[in-house]
Amino acid sequence: MSKHNGHEFEGFATRSIHGGFEGDEWGSVIPPIVQSSTYSFRDVDHGAACFKDHSQGYIYTRLANPTIDILEANIAGLEGGCAALACSTGIGAVNTLFFALLNAGDHIVMSESIYAPTRINIEKHWSRFGVEFSFVDSTDTANIEAAMRPNTRLVFTETPANPAIAVTDIAAAAEIAHAHGCLLAVDNTVLSPVLQRPLEHGADIVVHSITKALNGHSDVVGGIIVFAHAEHYKAVHHAWYHLGATMDPHQAWLVIRGLKTLELRVKQMQKSAKKIAKWLEQHPQVERVHYLGLKSHPQRALNAKQASGPGSLMSFELKGGLEAGKAMMNAVRLCSLAVSLGGVDTLIQHPASMTHVGMTPEERKEAGIPDGLVRFSIGCETTADIIADLEQALTRV
Repeated sequence: MSKHNGHEFEGFATRSIHGGFEGDEWGSVIPPIVQSSTYSFRDVDHGAACFKDHSQGYIYTRLANPTIDILEANIAGLEGGCAALACSTGIGAVNTLFFALLNAGDHIVMSESIYAPTRINIEKHWSRFGVEFSFVDSTDTANIEAAMRPNTRLVFTETPANPAIAVTDIAAAAEIAHAHGCLLAVDNTVLSPVLQRPLEHGADIVVHSITKALNGHSDVVGGIIVFAHAEHYKAVHHAWYHLGATMDPHQAWLVIRGLKTLELRVKQMQKSAKKIAKWLEQHPQVERVHYLGLKSHPQRALNAKQASGPGSLMSFELKGGLEAGKAMMNAVRLCSLAVSLGGVDTLIQHPASMTHVGMTPEERKEAGIPDGLVRFSIGCETTADIIADLEQALTRV
């Protein structure tokens, strides 16, 4: 529910356009950018009150900022959460969460198929401080149950996972985590709250790279953590502003702008993706297409149970393997050979040599990322033009 000019609205598009902002003293239609690092107090007593209770006023933008507050309230509302914390990057959001919730000797259970830097941070960095970890194939939630230990504090999954397009049953994962006294955190970057809201299925925390669909224009990096429960927000909030991976007000303003077209963009990109995936699946040079909108995807029904659509991210393999994929990617003209996803520009890339190069070949195999896999994020260009570009590129293979 979103309130605007004293009225409450339920529609997702309405909430994404107006959420978090009820106007200001100047009658602004668009929230202003409050580009100030620090704030003056009315008097010494007011300053003391602000430091004692941050809700009494603004102190310093690392701690809170009016523009950032609007963004946090908006996205918390879209995800159905009670509060949110905006971060400078998506991986900054993930590490803030780990910093707040994990201590030396604690254990985390994490999906094998997950954003590579998330895995690398746990394996190479948090492990140096005594955090233990288990990576499992979370598409079978029995593997999560089997990995749980007495010292497990957090289950962390990405669904659908990028780029393997693997799905974890959120409700089942939440039930397991809660039975063991743990929290479930879900990376919801790929589908966005337009199509999936993990808190509705029992997750405690949702994280996003807002660089992707939430901003949607490939011109901002950022992250956000959304909470179902106030006590978890309070625990992470204290660590968040001390760690310092907080957002800049101009970043926040650009994402607020991006949210105004979120539903339109996500649904248009999904509409194109469905057509493109079917076209790719029938192409004689394509070995396999991984897309949740295809009947051939083994987890299509599970995704339909917890999400309202398959989104616009897919991956595929060519019959010629890695060399064929490289030839095709080098030949595209409209699609950009670039990393990221969820934006208005169609992007194509090779995970094994680009985004997931930090993982070993064995780890990539476990995560469902063969060397010949091509990741494809559909944008808002005309569908026929994207298909024509793929068609001419495939003639070079």
